[in-house]
Amino acid sequence: MTETTASQIWVDADACPGAIKEILFRAAERAGIALTLVANQWIRTPPSRYIRSIQVPGGLDAADNEIVQRLAAGDLVVTQDIPLASLALEKGAVALNPRGELYTRDNIAERLSVRNFMEELRGAGVQTGGPAAFHARDKQAFAGQLDKWLARRGR
Repeated sequence: MTETTASQIWVDADACPGAIKEILFRAAERAGIALTLVANQWIRTPPSRYIRSIQVPGGLDAADNEIVQRLAAGDLVVTQDIPLASLALEKGAVALNPRGELYTRDNIAERLSVRNFMEELRGAGVQTGGPAAFHARDKQAFAGQLDKWLARRGR
């Protein structure tokens, strides 16, 4: 595969944990795969021919829209954003949560429904709490799913 037709990794980087970025940096170097972090702010990346960062203007879903516009079928999108994951799946990409949970055609509708319900609750003033703390097992689950994706891509 040439670099222009090979799949690549897109990261919704504004809310991506630093530990996950580090795993992705090492994987990009090891596998020789393009890794692009997209964020509303400048993101520090190690010097590499495979790793780059795109800063988009602030604004609702600006980073998400940039990723959707650029991604191709077979690419990997790393995001906690369920609507972005849904759009990535529609384009034939693979969507992975930083906790190692794959978004699939089978689970995305339910995830969107739960997300929308929680947003309605928050809009009504109900305290819903934040996400659970990020643990080492989440990091391991992510690394395992990333390795599986990289292995499938190499075939």
